[in-house]
Amino acid sequence: MPERDRRGASSFTLREAMVLDEGGGFTGPLDIAVDNGVVTQVGRDLRSDAQSYDFRGLWVMPGMVDCHLHAIATSLDTMEMLRTPLSERVLDAAGILRRSLEAGVTFARDAGGIDAGVRNAVQRGHVPGPGLQVAVGALSQTGGHFDGFLAGPAVPLTTGYQVPDYPGRPPLVVDGPDEVRHAVRLLLRAGADWIKLCTTGGIMSGTGAAPQFGRDEIMTAVSEARRRGKPAMVHCFGGEGLRHSLEAGVRSIDHGLLLTEEDARLMAAGGCWLVPTLTILGDIQRWASAGKLSAAAAARVRELEPRFGQAVKIAQAAGVKIALGTDFISREQHGTNLREIASVADAGLSTEAALLAATRNGAELLGIGDRYGRVAQGYVFDAIVLDDDPADLAFARDGRVGGVFKAGRAVVEHPRLAARPAA
Repeated sequence: MPERDRRGASSFTLREAMVLDEGGGFTGPLDIAVDNGVVTQVGRDLRSDAQSYDFRGLWVMPGMVDCHLHAIATSLDTMEMLRTPLSERVLDAAGILRRSLEAGVTFARDAGGIDAGVRNAVQRGHVPGPGLQVAVGALSQTGGHFDGFLAGPAVPLTTGYQVPDYPGRPPLVVDGPDEVRHAVRLLLRAGADWIKLCTTGGIMSGTGAAPQFGRDEIMTAVSEARRRGKPAMVHCFGGEGLRHSLEAGVRSIDHGLLLTEEDARLMAAGGCWLVPTLTILGDIQRWASAGKLSAAAAARVRELEPRFGQAVKIAQAAGVKIALGTDFISREQHGTNLREIASVADAGLSTEAALLAATRNGAELLGIGDRYGRVAQGYVFDAIVLDDDPADLAFARDGRVGGVFKAGRAVVEHPRLAARPAA
């Protein structure tokens, strides 16, 4: 099998696999030559002195890029999270990152929860997980989507998911341009790769779809991030909050549940991405039916159900670029990230478009599309191995992944790697 050690992956060649191509289909059979974690060649009958493995009848695609992860979110029970020590929650997040990697997620953007230290631990090999970019937390106005206000105890929960403030996650409930600017600077000092704002409410927070933050506050946040070379993302359903976000120049709208044709036209014109987060909506529906949500949250689900999935069709028709993100918030969801590929296909994307949204598009949104998101010469070999033809996306619905590579290392070993190398 390809040797795995702390110094890097060995050289090897996978023979006669079907490989995801630029159109979202599979081309082959092709050989994939890898050296020190990077693809050196993809082609037919490659000459190589490295170990070779027979991958005939297997499909190889880039690993999933999950653009909306919350690795620290594990429960719908507020009291459970309040009673759990922060150190335990961080260690729990480390386990979630490992599960996500083994499920086929090889790069992710954490959209609020874990701090830069977790990202650094993964980069240094201390914690197994996807490559990471982190938002650290999310800016929220007072009474906004990420304001974890409690009317009883004086516990400052200002960044959502019932995590208290500490130096690595500064307080982020802010009002007015000056406070917003200061909060952005605190986030950047803490090591954030992205600045995230909540410009509307959401289903679970109870703050509704009304706009949050004024135009001047949003403009201030995005411009301050841009001064430091950092992009901005927004939690947003639509309406005025979305239009102000687009005017400010955010890079992605995450959720977009109430997206209109005019919104989509503006997004396409400005090059703004949509990350629709659909699988979580189906899960929320099931939780509501099972009585796991508050009466108010269940009522919001029923109100918004007719719009679930509509944003994908509207965005696709307008030419908006789409990348995938899961937004999972409970322990049992993590590790089933590939379901999002099937969810966007069910919402109207072709199989080919769904596979590209999960791989190439995600890497491009995160600004790493020149090194990740493709199985091609010069790209890091982050990949998923599939035993069956992925055309029906059954692998995504069921999580049936035969193998996973990260930077050329087999983190989930396909049985072919344990067999005698091919001649």
